[in-house]
Formats: sequence, structure tokens, C-alpha cells
Amino acid sequence: MKLFASLTSPYARKIRILLAEKGLPFELVVDSPWEANTRIPALNPLGKVPVLITDGGEAFFDSPVIAGYLETLGAAPAMLPADALGAVRVRQSEALADGITDAAVAALLESRRPDGERSSTEIARQREKIVRGLEALAGRVGTRRWLHGEAIGLGDVAAAVALAYLDLRHPDIDWRNRHPALQAYAEPLFARPAFVDTRPPAG
Repeated sequence: MKLFASLTSPYARKIRILLAEKGLPFELVVDSPWEANTRIPALNPLGKVPVLITDGGEAFFDSPVIAGYLETLGAAPAMLPADALGAVRVRQSEALADGITDAAVAALLESRRPDGERSSTEIARQREKIVRGLEALAGRVGTRRWLHGEAIGLGDVAAAVALAYLDLRHPDIDWRNRHPALQAYAEPLFARPAFVDTRPPAG
């Protein structure tokens, strides 16, 4: 398998962590859709990373889709429960975490627009989504070690990636002090080798 990914993309990092946790071999192809010579639009018509190319040459894009594909390979640990409704509940946690990430990315991109084009209203709107999302995530975590079940799952990976992305791009949000339960939940995840090995470069 080949994974086309930017080293700073939180969505790509989510897939890299899943691959590492499952011990699945793959080739990482570093590519950014923001570069002039990018190959991403030829692989994903939406022009976004990550894109996974299977050994059979099929392309999967959008991180929830790639995560779903990885579950079909049968590699342990399973990141989704076998129970269909249980899997939907995990997917809901993934959607919440990805939504926090979506808002964080949108706020960052808006903040980088030129003077006169940048909308402080839009940035505030996205940051409000982040705040609400963090409150909801903290409520889901409570005092549990994992969001669902007795082991790491897809929701946990997505949640930890979202929190780490806030550290990288929006450190002023200071989710640790606002939500101590999230800090207690996230720090052991951050210490896992799959997370340490996929830390994005600064800048």
C-alpha cells in the first residue's frame, strides 16, 4: 500500500497512526496539495490528503473511508466493534473529533488570508465550533480510559489527533486547562509509539 500524505495533515496523521497501531506495512509518499507539482488531484478529484493506494491499485480517499477500508484487512487490533450499532457509536465519536479538526483547519486557513479578505467573524464562528466540540468530547470521555470499550479504537485515535492539532495550530485555546479530563485522557495516547512517530514538524 501507498499512503499519499502531508506531514502536517491531521487527517493523514490519523491514518498513519491506524496503520502503525495495526502493524500494516505501507509506503509513505509525502505530497501536499498546496504544492505546484502535487500529484494529489490526479489521485483524489477533491484535491485532498490522505489518499491510500491499495496493493491492487485502487484509490481510497477521505480519512473515514480509508479507516473503514483498513478494518476490512483483518489486522489487529480492530478499531471498530463487530456490533453494527456499536460501530456507529464509534463513528459518531470519530465524526465529533473530525469536526473539531475541520473547524481548526478552517480557522487556520481563514487567518492566513490576506488583509482585507480575512473574516474575523468566520474565524470566531469556527472557534466556537471547536469550543462546543471540546465540551462534547470531554463529556463523552468523562473519567474513562477509552471512549468505547476496553481498548483503543477509531474514536480515540481521531480524538487524540484533533487535540494534538489544536496544540500545533491553536495553542491559545488551551484545552488542557479548560478540560482536565481531556488532558488525563489524551496524554497516555500521545505517549504511544504510533503517536510519537507521527508527530508533525513545527511550523
